[in-house]
Amino acid sequence: MPALWNGVIAFGLVSIPVSLRAATSSHDRSLHQYHAADGGRIRYQKVCAIDDEPVPPEEIVKGAETEDGNLVLLDDDDLADLPVSTSTMIEVLEFVPGGQIDPIHYERSYYAEPSKAGAKPYALLREALLDSGKIAIVKVTLRLRESLAVLRPREDLLIVHTMLWPDEIRKPDVSGLGGEARKAELQMAGTLIDSMSGEFDPEEYSDAYQEALQAVIDAKKSGRSVAKSKQTEPMAKVINLMDALERSVEATKSTGKPAKQPAKKAAKKAAPRKQAAKKTTARKQPAKKTTARKRKSA
Repeated sequence: MPALWNGVIAFGLVSIPVSLRAATSSHDRSLHQYHAADGGRIRYQKVCAIDDEPVPPEEIVKGAETEDGNLVLLDDDDLADLPVSTSTMIEVLEFVPGGQIDPIHYERSYYAEPSKAGAKPYALLREALLDSGKIAIVKVTLRLRESLAVLRPREDLLIVHTMLWPDEIRKPDVSGLGGEARKAELQMAGTLIDSMSGEFDPEEYSDAYQEALQAVIDAKKSGRSVAKSKQTEPMAKVINLMDALERSVEATKSTGKPAKQPAKKAAKKAAPRKQAAKKTTARKQPAKKTTARKRKSA
């Protein structure tokens, strides 16, 4: 994975040369659209919504709609003087306890890799953070966009998590929060949590949908028929909350796994859980070719 950013971490008067590399990637299989009759790839044109005619790239400009519904078009000259940051420095602003950061603020993760010249101060900062139990609040510019971020140690590395700005976090607007739990229900819920508790191991879990999709693709490629998945029987509806909790606890005692196995993943204690997750049979539906649409989209 090539470095997407090169610069320095500014830790007081100490400069640590680093490069950033993406720490995550999606394993989802990309599905495109094809013409069912001949297998031709479906292409899209940029079409004007007013005259329904294709528009060449040189005639396309950016724009924004205002709150009163008016349209403001912007060309390259309008955007040229905007204060875009080109800084190549990860500036440490302050150090805070890691538990103070609500995970809802985290956006993307990057590995900070030190250069050979920065190995010693890099190790110093990593060890100092580990000893203090704190993380660094920093500012970093990626792709001309300045972001608030967190710098924290992870094993032998430092990781940068870009964060959303406070006004990008939506305020909750939900209803139905007026419920109240009784003491006996809380105790039973605690018992259920204890019975399902364990140590988190991400290797115990797998993406059943992507595995099934790949099985469908492999079967179609080799000319084999696609096996249909078995439909799970719906569980009987339990009206009484206490009764539902008691049945759930009994189910975990007898099987070693949660009562609703298909809906939630079990903890480490449930040894058969991983096997059950991988057992999902391929579904036929995802393999169907999407029919080409005649309507052009912008």
